[in-house]
Amino acid sequence: MKCLLLYDIPDDKIRGKIATFCLDYGLDRLQYSAFLGDLSSNHQEELMLKLTKRLGKAAGKIDLFPLCRNDWRSRISIEQTEAANPKEAE
Repeated sequence: MKCLLLYDIPDDKIRGKIATFCLDYGLDRLQYSAFLGDLSSNHQEELMLKLTKRLGKAAGKIDLFPLCRNDWRSRISIEQTEAANPKEAE
């Protein structure tokens, strides 16, 4: 199942470790604190337990959003590359 994981963690060291866990579970980084990928229910639970343990009592918020097939198909996405000629962007 597609999953979106978002976090807001002020501590650089903890934030880096959380990102490493996400990458280890095969999630792809979308933005600095946003990851997306396929995770089974078991892996979702396992990852969240590891992240909870690593966060400990430090300040932070971690959210994991499982996305059903219909939600994934209904997504709206815009992606563009930088224009080769600045006048093209006008």
